[in-house]
Order: sequence, then structure tokens, then C-alpha cells
Amino acid sequence: MSSPLLSLRLNGRDFSCQVEGEGAPLVMVHGSLCDYRYWQWQLRGLGEHCRLIVPSLRHYYPEAWSGEGGDFTTHQHVEDLLALLDWIGESAHLLGHSRGGNLCLRVALAAPERLRSLVLADPGGDFAADVFRAAGMVAPVAPAERNRFREQALQLIRQGEREAGLQLFVDTVSGEGVWQRSSRHFREMAADNAMTLIGQVADQPEPLSLAALSGLDVPTLLISGERSPEPFPSVAEALHKVLPVAQVARIAGASHGMNATRPAAFNRAVLGFIATL
Repeated sequence: MSSPLLSLRLNGRDFSCQVEGEGAPLVMVHGSLCDYRYWQWQLRGLGEHCRLIVPSLRHYYPEAWSGEGGDFTTHQHVEDLLALLDWIGESAHLLGHSRGGNLCLRVALAAPERLRSLVLADPGGDFAADVFRAAGMVAPVAPAERNRFREQALQLIRQGEREAGLQLFVDTVSGEGVWQRSSRHFREMAADNAMTLIGQVADQPEPLSLAALSGLDVPTLLISGERSPEPFPSVAEALHKVLPVAQVARIAGASHGMNATRPAAFNRAVLGFIATL
């Protein structure tokens, strides 16, 4: 049985957070349309070896957010994660998936001394073109163009076509047909967090640059799904080439949600990496 949720007071707000296991702290940060429940398949496999700290980010479930206010931003989420590290009180491993991976990169850039390691599973978000040029690659679509599918998904949700909007979003980031094949647990979680797309569409953070990333001296594992669609494979390849201390693990047969569809392989990759530090 998993541990009950804690309510943590961070930056003047209450945050729901699950804490599981004992050992070195491992903070796990969910991505778009998700919350602390996204990591259910890691609670036992990783919780037997680490002290898992699993928050829901600001305005995600169980908060029922209306979409009002201007504090759904990348900057604010990073500040909240830094406050969570303060609460932990010691250096931690930091794991992020998709948009959560981008947030974790930004946390690492802001406070590298507070991290034991960084694990990025199909990191999303925006990266400057010079990151890809330095890796000898062509940059994927520009951030503004990449944001269009989010805008289209949000428009459908606002028109009352929530199922269609969520399907568009999930199939874009994970592959055609993934929404229909997803578990009821995942579809319900995404529906609970549908309104967070309001904040995500409006949020336009500065892309992460080569100058910032090339100086990040934190041991990093990049986990990719073998079937993850672009831009995730290109982002992982570029980061592998520009980050000073990075290695790669690929989860066979998995797409973007590799921790849920191939949890044993995902957990082995994380624990194997941590064991080398």
C-alpha cells in the first residue's frame, strides 16, 4: 500500500506530495496533463531503494484549477521545486519526464550543488537552435510552431470536446493511437488536468541555450523511448552531445510514456545509473 499524501506549504501555497521508501531522496516530476499519480509504477520498484518525493506541480490535480491567474509558468514551477529541495534539506536525485524534464534541467542550472544526479526521461520544452547546431543536427520545429498543437487541443477542450482535445495532445507527443490504447487511469488523470493547458499554452519561457547547458556539471541520464516521436529523440541526442556528463538509456518497445508501459526496464535504468554514482 502506498503512503498517504502529504500537504506541504511551499512558497505560500499548499502542495500535494507523496513520499515513499527510505534512502537517498529521489524527486520525481511529472509532465503535461499529469500529476503525482503518473509515477504509480515507480513507487515500489524505486521506493525499495530510494526515498521517493513525488509532488503534483502548482495547479495540477488534486487542485481543481479554473485557468485563472498568471502563476502557471515555467519560472514558478522551477521556484516551487527549489522550495521542495529546501524542504528535503539534503541533496537529491532529480527525475523529470517530458515537460517535467525541462523543469528539472532548469532546476539543475539554478542550483547544481543541490543535486546528486539528474534523470531526464524524454525531456520536452524549448531548446535554442544553437544546442542542435553544436550537436551537428538540424533543430526540430521552432517553439512557436511546436505550441500550435497545444493551442488546438485547448481550443477543442474549451469547445466542450475534451476527449478530442486530449486525444490530439497525447497522440501528438506519444504517437498515433496512443490515447485510445491508454489505460483508464491515464485518461482520467489527463482529464483531471485538462485545464492546465490554459497555463501551458500561455507560458513562453526562454529556450535553454548552449551556453547554459554546456556548463552543467551534474551527472545526467537521458532515458528515451525507442518509439518516442520527434522532437524527443532529437532533443535527447543533442543533450547527450552538449551536456558535459551525460549517458543514454533506451527503453525497447516503448514510446513517450515508457515508465508506465515498460516500468521494469525504466526502473532498472534509473537504479543502475544511481548505483554508479
